[in-house]
Amino acid sequence: MKHLMMIVSCIFPLAACSGGDEKKAVMETSSEKPADPADKVVKTDEEWKKLLTPEQYRILRNAGTEAPNGAVYKEFKKQGAGTYHCAGCGALLFSSKEKFDSGCGWPSFYDPAKAENVKTKKDLSLGMMRIEVTCAKCDGHLGHVFEGEGFNTPTDKRYCINGVGLKFVPAKEEKPVKESAP
Repeated sequence: MKHLMMIVSCIFPLAACSGGDEKKAVMETSSEKPADPADKVVKTDEEWKKLLTPEQYRILRNAGTEAPNGAVYKEFKKQGAGTYHCAGCGALLFSSKEKFDSGCGWPSFYDPAKAENVKTKKDLSLGMMRIEVTCAKCDGHLGHVFEGEGFNTPTDKRYCINGVGLKFVPAKEEKPVKESAP
């Protein structure tokens, strides 16, 4: 039954997809870590439209869903150590330490890296009860969280996140300190 629930929770979000242009749907990557906003980020729709790509706007501002197993997900699976920030406001959301492969076709994490930047609320859309995940700083829609699916993770939660709403910052490689000769 748990596996059936996982399959259903992976398939139903497809009904929310509006067929965005996959070539434009790319997870941003930056070598510079964005500043974590101290306060709530409030912008007009016009300001958001100037800041975000059309696909990011559709997902973050209109609670859309990207297609599963797309280019963004394939890119996510290849990413190594680093952090994931909100593509809208730069808030730290997740890290590669909490990342896992759930097999559902969307980026998955078992816990946020910075819990105060992630909030959840009931979502009764599509005729079912789910828990929506949003950025606590800008209220951008990130995805949904599912519990009790039997994943071998510390929390048995799956934060199923739209990758286009994330900005990946690779961990900086630390260079070993050279010891001086005596």
